[in-house]
Amino acid sequence: EVPVDPAFINVFAKLAGADNEISPSELRDILNRVVGKHADLKTDGFSLDACRNMVSLMDRDGSGKLGIKEFNFLWQRIKSWQQIFRQFDMDHSGNMNGYEFRLALAEAGFRLNDQLTQTITMRYMEENGVIDFDNYLCCLVRLETMFRIFQALNKDGDGTIKLKLPEVSWLPLTNFC
Repeated sequence: EVPVDPAFINVFAKLAGADNEISPSELRDILNRVVGKHADLKTDGFSLDACRNMVSLMDRDGSGKLGIKEFNFLWQRIKSWQQIFRQFDMDHSGNMNGYEFRLALAEAGFRLNDQLTQTITMRYMEENGVIDFDNYLCCLVRLETMFRIFQALNKDGDGTIKLKLPEVSWLPLTNFC
């Protein structure tokens, strides 16, 4: 768990409003406002659906919104992933091609086989052959969640899990492709 900086608490209070949580629509507004200030990050905007997915994947208490600890965790990850995006956007286009994306995934700690990397790349790539920042970010949030779920289910630590239909814990995995 990432410690919450006191300055972040003040910012969160202003962003979250009276309920002291960040809803998917509030997250969309925050991300679009913040990312919009960075000319080096191309995006067609974070959709409400993308933000619903992010909230759903980061919402550990089941409130449907992000409390301060959940939002802080997401925000720290976004900042880290933003640095990786900039590092591997080698042509400084504000987008990533498939090669840059593959390198960024590895740098972010996701070691995937070639077939899975290709499938994920095609899932998040725009028609013009690039992955913009919002698609990149949505992908990494989902990957991190999947890895976290896998580790929780990998009770023996042997890198394999056994899934049964009645178990609810594997359902978020189906939200990927």
